[in-house]
Amino acid sequence: MKVPRGTGDLKTSCLFEIASARDNMALPMNILEDLEWRGLLADCTDLPGLRSRLASGRVTLYCGFDPTADSLHVGHLVPLLALRRFQDAGHTPLAVAGGATGSVGDPSGKSAERSLLTKDQIAANVAAVIPQLARLLDFQATSNPAQVLDNAAWTDQVTFIEFLRDIGKHFTVNQMVAKESVRSRMEDREVGISFTEFSYMLLQAFDFYVLARDHGCELQIGGSDQWGNITMGLELIRKKLGRGAFGCTLPLITKSDGTKFGKTEGGAVWLDAKRTSPYRFYQFWVNTGDADVIKYLKFFTFLSREEIEALAADHAADPGRRVAHRALARTVTTLIHGEAATQEAIRASEILFTGGAIGGLSEATFNEVVGEVPTRSVTAEGFSGSGRPLVELFVESGLCPSKGQARKDLEGGGLYLNNERITESSRLVTNADFLFGRHLLLRKGRRNYVVLSVTPAG
Repeated sequence: MKVPRGTGDLKTSCLFEIASARDNMALPMNILEDLEWRGLLADCTDLPGLRSRLASGRVTLYCGFDPTADSLHVGHLVPLLALRRFQDAGHTPLAVAGGATGSVGDPSGKSAERSLLTKDQIAANVAAVIPQLARLLDFQATSNPAQVLDNAAWTDQVTFIEFLRDIGKHFTVNQMVAKESVRSRMEDREVGISFTEFSYMLLQAFDFYVLARDHGCELQIGGSDQWGNITMGLELIRKKLGRGAFGCTLPLITKSDGTKFGKTEGGAVWLDAKRTSPYRFYQFWVNTGDADVIKYLKFFTFLSREEIEALAADHAADPGRRVAHRALARTVTTLIHGEAATQEAIRASEILFTGGAIGGLSEATFNEVVGEVPTRSVTAEGFSGSGRPLVELFVESGLCPSKGQARKDLEGGGLYLNNERITESSRLVTNADFLFGRHLLLRKGRRNYVVLSVTPAG
């Protein structure tokens, strides 16, 4: 499929703007220092050489994203945001959607063979992923606009025999089996590795070579599991183009307890709002562990060093205030989903945790709230006309053991209907009280919620 080189209609409306007119400006020299301070630089093939090269002028760099699904997930954010950091520093980022490499599957970090996708699935996934790449990269920059490229555009033009002769001959099997991604699979006699995945590193090396040849790309970045693939590309560039290039890896993110980052009970946390709603996305970040929150502020936001250090000081003084957690969740959610969706997610959180007002909240977001608390069904019968006594509903919800206790709790100001305190024990509930025509949110005390949802009578 054809991938646009400049997609202005996809330009993000995020918080952060890239400065234009950099052609004749001196480039900042602190991009590597910033990455190092943030803990984002795992390894580099030639750090002194790269530092010197970045200081001398604009560099074109790339990172690849294989379209194994129709959405990227939060695990992709570290390299994607790294591309943006380089672009903010005046360099030119290339995001490569792997229409070709995604057809094969990268064995790095995998203990078993991937299921192969069809060409139609890959094409659909590439089309879905491109707008997500575009949310964080500026395609309108005057001097260093980002580009999205599909490696199928150049790989599909090469025959199998040509690839073996022109690319494969530059590598020995000894080199390939020495790579960790291959060696670990070969040591597992039951699983092993297919020739298909064994060849993946050659395809990625071919990408780097083509980008160096046709786009002047000098730097590839990727997760630390990509080290072997990156160094293969450097070798191919040296042998075929007679010049050097650079590779840098970024850390693979794990939680402080050693568990995998980016997973919840419901599965991966996706960037696509249809897969992971902005509310769930916000909740993922706000529930970050205390030991990880400052690290994640460095990894996943563009907040300055001064801002993050101020949040770190506040967090150290009183973690219970969760100021750093809310800053992390607000910033990352705004970056991915925009300001309006973030504010709605915050309001939904306030409904559950601070008793915030419900008015103006969308039904879709309220349904996310419903999923967080116990839900019980009630029939529609009795709510028309004069209505049903609220004390009965609190008993029916299980929040109160008896009508007498419900009356006492109401008169004491401890019961809420749709997050509004009700003190009249004679209060009747009618159809007019239903949220979105079918829900009642009952609360006892600060955080004991039950949603009553109407089912048709009879």
